[in-house]
Amino acid sequence: MSTHKSNPQPVQVAIVTGASRGIGAAIAQRLALEGYAVVVNYAGKTAEAQAIVQAISSSGGQAIAVQADVADPAAVRSLFDSAVQAFGRIDVLVNNAGIMPSAMPHLADTDDATFDRLLAVNVKGTFNTLREAATRLAHGGRIVNFSTSVIGLALPGYAIYAATKSAVETMTNIMAKELRGKGITINAIAPGPTATSLFLDGKTPEMIDRLSKMAPLERLGTPDDIASAVAFLVSPAAGWVNGQTLRANGGLV
Repeated sequence: MSTHKSNPQPVQVAIVTGASRGIGAAIAQRLALEGYAVVVNYAGKTAEAQAIVQAISSSGGQAIAVQADVADPAAVRSLFDSAVQAFGRIDVLVNNAGIMPSAMPHLADTDDATFDRLLAVNVKGTFNTLREAATRLAHGGRIVNFSTSVIGLALPGYAIYAATKSAVETMTNIMAKELRGKGITINAIAPGPTATSLFLDGKTPEMIDRLSKMAPLERLGTPDDIASAVAFLVSPAAGWVNGQTLRANGGLV
Protein backbone atom coordinates (compact mmCIF):
# COMPACT_ATOMS: atom_id res chain seq x y z
CA MET A 1 0.00 0.00 0.00
CA SER A 2 1.30 3.45 -0.88
CA THR A 3 2.16 5.70 2.03
CA HIS A 4 2.16 8.79 -0.15
CA LYS A 5 -0.12 11.53 1.15
CA SER A 6 -1.54 14.22 -1.08
CA ASN A 7 -0.87 17.80 -0.09
CA PRO A 8 -3.76 19.22 1.94
CA GLN A 9 -5.77 22.02 0.39
CA PRO A 10 -4.79 25.43 1.81
CA VAL A 11 -7.22 26.90 4.29
CA GLN A 12 -9.41 29.51 2.65
CA VAL A 13 -9.24 32.99 4.13
CA ALA A 14 -12.04 35.54 4.59
CA ILE A 15 -11.82 39.22 5.47
CA VAL A 16 -14.99 40.48 7.17
CA THR A 17 -15.11 44.25 7.64
CA GLY A 18 -16.94 45.75 10.60
CA ALA A 19 -16.87 42.37 12.31
CA SER A 20 -16.55 43.29 15.99
CA ARG A 21 -20.30 43.09 16.66
CA GLY A 22 -23.75 42.64 15.17
CA ILE A 23 -24.10 41.17 11.70
CA GLY A 24 -20.36 41.30 11.04
CA ALA A 25 -19.57 39.28 14.16
CA ALA A 26 -22.19 36.68 13.21
CA ILE A 27 -20.70 36.42 9.72
CA ALA A 28 -17.16 36.04 11.05
CA GLN A 29 -18.22 33.23 13.38
CA ARG A 30 -20.31 31.49 10.72
CA LEU A 31 -17.48 31.53 8.18
CA ALA A 32 -15.10 30.18 10.82
CA LEU A 33 -17.53 27.29 11.35
CA GLU A 34 -17.47 26.75 7.58
CA GLY A 35 -13.70 26.28 7.81
CA TYR A 36 -12.40 29.71 6.82
CA ALA A 37 -9.56 31.47 8.57
CA VAL A 38 -11.15 34.82 9.39
CA VAL A 39 -9.72 38.33 9.54
CA VAL A 40 -11.96 40.22 11.95
CA ASN A 41 -11.72 43.84 10.87
CA TYR A 42 -12.86 46.61 13.19
CA ALA A 43 -12.65 50.40 13.36
CA GLY A 44 -12.38 51.13 17.07
CA LYS A 45 -13.85 48.45 19.34
CA THR A 46 -10.69 46.47 20.10
CA ALA A 47 -12.06 44.49 23.05
CA GLU A 48 -15.15 43.38 21.12
CA ALA A 49 -13.07 42.32 18.11
CA GLN A 50 -10.70 40.34 20.31
CA ALA A 51 -13.69 38.65 21.95
CA ILE A 52 -14.87 37.44 18.53
CA VAL A 53 -11.38 36.14 17.76
CA GLN A 54 -11.33 34.34 21.11
CA ALA A 55 -14.75 32.81 20.47
CA ILE A 56 -13.59 31.51 17.08
CA SER A 57 -10.34 30.16 18.52
CA SER A 58 -12.17 28.46 21.39
CA SER A 59 -14.31 26.64 18.83
CA GLY A 60 -11.23 25.36 17.01
CA GLY A 61 -11.13 28.01 14.28
CA GLN A 62 -8.46 30.45 13.13
CA ALA A 63 -8.89 34.22 13.37
CA ILE A 64 -7.03 37.46 13.87
CA ALA A 65 -8.32 40.97 14.58
CA VAL A 66 -7.07 43.83 12.41
CA GLN A 67 -7.94 47.47 13.02
CA ALA A 68 -8.61 49.55 9.91
CA ASP A 69 -10.97 52.38 9.03
CA VAL A 70 -12.29 51.28 5.63
CA ALA A 71 -12.68 54.93 4.63
CA ASP A 72 -8.85 55.22 4.68
CA PRO A 73 -7.20 53.69 1.58
CA ALA A 74 -3.85 53.20 3.33
CA ALA A 75 -5.52 51.42 6.25
CA VAL A 76 -7.35 49.12 3.81
CA ARG A 77 -4.09 48.23 2.06
CA SER A 78 -2.61 47.41 5.47
CA LEU A 79 -5.66 45.25 6.28
CA PHE A 80 -5.09 43.15 3.17
CA ASP A 81 -1.35 43.00 3.89
CA SER A 82 -2.09 41.70 7.40
CA ALA A 83 -4.39 38.99 6.02
CA VAL A 84 -1.73 37.75 3.61
CA GLN A 85 0.99 37.95 6.23
CA ALA A 86 -1.07 35.89 8.70
CA PHE A 87 -2.64 33.32 6.38
CA GLY A 88 -0.84 33.53 3.03
CA ARG A 89 -3.84 34.31 0.82
CA ILE A 90 -7.30 35.95 0.61
CA ASP A 91 -10.30 34.14 -0.85
CA VAL A 92 -13.32 36.02 0.44
CA LEU A 93 -14.13 39.67 1.16
CA VAL A 94 -17.31 40.52 3.04
CA ASN A 95 -17.92 44.26 2.99
CA ASN A 96 -20.10 44.51 6.07
CA ALA A 97 -18.71 47.77 7.52
CA GLY A 98 -21.22 50.59 7.26
CA ILE A 99 -22.92 53.30 9.25
CA MET A 100 -26.51 54.43 9.67
CA PRO A 101 -27.17 57.51 11.83
CA SER A 102 -29.53 57.01 14.78
CA ALA A 103 -31.41 60.12 13.65
CA MET A 104 -32.74 59.95 10.09
CA PRO A 105 -33.82 63.46 9.04
CA HIS A 106 -35.38 64.26 5.70
CA LEU A 107 -32.93 65.12 2.94
CA ALA A 108 -33.56 68.87 3.33
CA ASP A 109 -32.60 68.66 7.00
CA THR A 110 -29.44 66.53 6.58
CA ASP A 111 -26.24 68.37 7.47
CA ASP A 112 -23.01 68.24 5.49
CA ALA A 113 -21.12 66.29 8.15
CA THR A 114 -23.68 63.46 8.13
CA PHE A 115 -23.74 63.35 4.32
CA ASP A 116 -19.94 63.29 4.07
CA ARG A 117 -19.50 60.58 6.72
CA LEU A 118 -22.14 58.32 5.13
CA LEU A 119 -20.40 58.57 1.76
CA ALA A 120 -16.94 58.14 3.28
CA VAL A 121 -17.76 54.86 5.02
CA ASN A 122 -20.56 53.31 2.97
CA VAL A 123 -19.37 54.24 -0.53
CA LYS A 124 -15.67 55.12 -0.33
CA GLY A 125 -15.08 52.35 2.22
CA THR A 126 -16.61 49.78 -0.10
CA PHE A 127 -14.69 51.22 -3.04
CA ASN A 128 -11.41 51.02 -1.12
CA THR A 129 -11.82 47.34 -0.26
CA LEU A 130 -13.11 46.40 -3.71
CA ARG A 131 -10.12 48.05 -5.36
CA GLU A 132 -7.76 45.96 -3.24
CA ALA A 133 -9.78 42.78 -3.70
CA ALA A 134 -9.71 43.11 -7.50
CA THR A 135 -6.00 42.36 -7.58
CA ARG A 136 -5.47 40.43 -4.36
CA LEU A 137 -8.20 37.82 -4.13
CA ALA A 138 -7.29 34.30 -5.20
CA HIS A 139 -8.75 32.96 -8.46
CA GLY A 140 -12.28 31.75 -7.80
CA GLY A 141 -12.75 34.07 -4.84
CA ARG A 142 -15.96 35.58 -3.51
CA ILE A 143 -16.98 39.15 -2.67
CA VAL A 144 -20.16 40.01 -0.76
CA ASN A 145 -21.13 43.67 -0.40
CA PHE A 146 -23.84 45.10 1.83
CA SER A 147 -26.83 47.05 0.59
CA THR A 148 -30.22 47.60 2.25
CA SER A 149 -33.86 46.78 1.59
CA VAL A 150 -34.63 50.41 2.41
CA ILE A 151 -33.90 51.07 -1.27
CA GLY A 152 -37.05 49.15 -2.14
CA LEU A 153 -39.09 50.57 0.75
CA ALA A 154 -38.13 54.20 -0.04
CA LEU A 155 -38.83 55.29 3.54
CA PRO A 156 -38.73 59.06 4.24
CA GLY A 157 -35.60 60.01 6.17
CA TYR A 158 -33.42 57.37 4.54
CA ALA A 159 -32.62 59.21 1.29
CA ILE A 160 -28.88 59.64 1.84
CA TYR A 161 -28.33 56.26 3.50
CA ALA A 162 -30.24 54.49 0.73
CA ALA A 163 -28.35 56.48 -1.90
CA THR A 164 -25.03 55.21 -0.53
CA LYS A 165 -26.29 51.64 -0.73
CA SER A 166 -27.66 52.16 -4.24
CA ALA A 167 -24.11 53.09 -5.19
CA VAL A 168 -22.89 49.82 -3.64
CA GLU A 169 -25.41 47.83 -5.70
CA THR A 170 -24.27 49.58 -8.89
CA MET A 171 -20.59 48.93 -8.15
CA THR A 172 -21.46 45.29 -7.45
CA ASN A 173 -23.20 44.80 -10.78
CA ILE A 174 -20.53 46.52 -12.87
CA MET A 175 -17.55 45.02 -11.06
CA ALA A 176 -18.91 41.52 -11.74
CA LYS A 177 -18.27 42.26 -15.42
CA GLU A 178 -14.88 43.88 -14.76
CA LEU A 179 -13.65 40.75 -12.95
CA ARG A 180 -14.06 38.63 -16.08
CA GLY A 181 -11.41 35.94 -16.33
CA LYS A 182 -10.64 35.77 -12.60
CA GLY A 183 -13.38 33.35 -11.59
CA ILE A 184 -14.41 35.76 -8.82
CA THR A 185 -18.09 36.33 -8.07
CA ILE A 186 -19.38 39.51 -6.46
CA ASN A 187 -22.85 39.92 -5.04
CA ALA A 188 -24.65 42.11 -2.51
CA ILE A 189 -26.91 41.31 0.43
CA ALA A 190 -29.76 43.74 1.19
CA PRO A 191 -31.03 43.03 4.72
CA GLY A 192 -34.31 44.34 6.03
CA PRO A 193 -34.80 45.42 9.64
CA THR A 194 -32.37 43.31 11.68
CA ALA A 195 -32.05 43.17 15.46
CA THR A 196 -28.65 44.83 15.91
CA SER A 197 -27.61 47.86 17.95
CA LEU A 198 -27.05 49.76 14.67
CA PHE A 199 -30.72 49.28 13.81
CA LEU A 200 -32.26 49.51 17.30
CA ASP A 201 -30.44 52.67 18.48
CA GLY A 202 -32.71 55.72 18.59
CA LYS A 203 -35.96 53.82 17.89
CA THR A 204 -38.92 53.68 20.26
CA PRO A 205 -40.39 50.29 21.30
CA GLU A 206 -43.49 51.18 19.27
CA MET A 207 -41.41 51.83 16.14
CA ILE A 208 -39.48 48.58 16.62
CA ASP A 209 -42.74 46.65 17.03
CA ARG A 210 -44.19 48.23 13.89
CA LEU A 211 -41.10 47.42 11.84
CA SER A 212 -41.11 43.87 13.22
CA LYS A 213 -44.59 43.32 11.82
CA MET A 214 -43.88 44.72 8.33
CA ALA A 215 -42.46 41.51 6.84
CA PRO A 216 -44.90 38.64 6.16
CA LEU A 217 -42.87 36.51 8.59
CA GLU A 218 -43.70 39.09 11.30
CA ARG A 219 -40.36 39.41 13.02
CA LEU A 220 -37.09 41.26 12.77
CA GLY A 221 -34.24 39.52 11.04
CA THR A 222 -31.36 38.23 13.14
CA PRO A 223 -27.63 38.51 12.51
CA ASP A 224 -27.59 34.74 12.00
CA ASP A 225 -30.23 35.05 9.24
CA ILE A 226 -27.91 37.38 7.34
CA ALA A 227 -24.82 35.30 8.08
CA SER A 228 -26.56 32.27 6.56
CA ALA A 229 -27.22 34.21 3.34
CA VAL A 230 -23.58 35.29 3.19
CA ALA A 231 -22.43 31.71 3.81
CA PHE A 232 -24.51 30.64 0.80
CA LEU A 233 -23.08 33.34 -1.49
CA VAL A 234 -19.47 32.45 -0.67
CA SER A 235 -20.07 28.72 -1.05
CA PRO A 236 -19.57 26.57 -4.18
CA ALA A 237 -23.37 26.23 -4.32
CA ALA A 238 -23.60 29.91 -5.36
CA GLY A 239 -20.95 29.67 -8.05
CA TRP A 240 -23.40 30.70 -10.80
CA VAL A 241 -24.79 33.70 -8.85
CA ASN A 242 -22.89 36.82 -9.86
CA GLY A 243 -23.55 40.56 -9.99
CA GLN A 244 -26.80 40.21 -8.05
CA THR A 245 -28.41 41.74 -4.96
CA LEU A 246 -30.13 39.28 -2.63
CA ARG A 247 -32.83 40.86 -0.47
CA ALA A 248 -32.63 38.90 2.77
CA ASN A 249 -35.62 40.52 4.48
CA GLY A 250 -38.35 37.97 5.17
CA GLY A 251 -40.40 39.13 2.18
CA LEU A 252 -40.56 42.76 3.26
CA VAL A 253 -40.06 44.11 -0.25
